[in-house]
Amino acid sequence: MITLYGVYRSRASRPLWLLAECGADFTHVPVIQSYRLDQPKAPDAPLNTASPNFLAINPIGQVPALADDGLVLSESLAITLYIARRHGGPLGPQSDAESALMEQWALFAATALEGPALEILNTSANGGTTPEAQAHIAINAEKLRRPLARLQVQLSTRPWLVDDRFTVADINTAECLRYAQGHPSLLSEFPAVLDWLNRCQNRPAFKAMWEKRLAEPA
Repeated sequence: MITLYGVYRSRASRPLWLLAECGADFTHVPVIQSYRLDQPKAPDAPLNTASPNFLAINPIGQVPALADDGLVLSESLAITLYIARRHGGPLGPQSDAESALMEQWALFAATALEGPALEILNTSANGGTTPEAQAHIAINAEKLRRPLARLQVQLSTRPWLVDDRFTVADINTAECLRYAQGHPSLLSEFPAVLDWLNRCQNRPAFKAMWEKRLAEPA
């Protein structure tokens, strides 16, 4: 059985959303990021990314991590692709071509979307009203316009990224783009992308994941 390590307030949200979608049995082990604790190595500290027991599973000390019948994975998008292939049914690839497309969208999300989107989120969360912060946000919004235009083309003629059904490709891409949702106007420039993202986040499984995320300490 799958064991997934990580809290909801981490990139573990991606596989946790997928697991809620496909209804696969799994064991969830909450592992908090060590930087969120004052003394992560204290004897009474909760299980965290600096805990020896977790470092034995993932020596890089990051969440999420997945263990399944001797296999250990430690990259969130690789984890979701694996779960989709093994347990996702229509959420996963139905052919070699679909597998390649889902891998392509995962790489696109990681390389073209996540970095600038995270910069927007982090800058906004850390006093993003100064002129310097606003300039940094504007630079990263500009970096996103080209990949968002690519998504706009893809989603202008179809409801989802692969075939005509919701898949792991949508989960991976939506979760990387989510970091930029706080920008006041960026996504409105790409209406098909905004509509798609709203449909992704209106799914019951996303809402269930998000409710559990909000219930965790910030």
